[in-house]
Amino acid sequence: MGRDGYLGDLEQMLLLAALRLGDDAYGTRIMEELRSAVGRRVSRGSVYVTLDRMEEKGWIESSMSGPRPERGGRPRRVVRVTAEGVAELRKSREALLTLWDGLEDSLETP
Repeated sequence: MGRDGYLGDLEQMLLLAALRLGDDAYGTRIMEELRSAVGRRVSRGSVYVTLDRMEEKGWIESSMSGPRPERGGRPRRVVRVTAEGVAELRKSREALLTLWDGLEDSLETP
């Protein structure tokens, strides 16, 4: 978590990617979503460490999927964003929108 109780950049992006992916939210797919949607490459280790931390905080829940034939029978750790995770995203969004408010003209001038 970022300072003062706000989401860090990676936490926010992982939560948003997991919400977008729904039932298909697991490590590799989340990494692919970040790469395709925003061009951000994130290491597998960073993703899993951050997911573990967010699960400890109650922002996500995870479960193991059943064995999958295309993965040689290995299950996946599927994540779901909890109500607490959504609340943290809303809090972060509101803070950012407040800071962005009125800056449109300033940002257009080089």
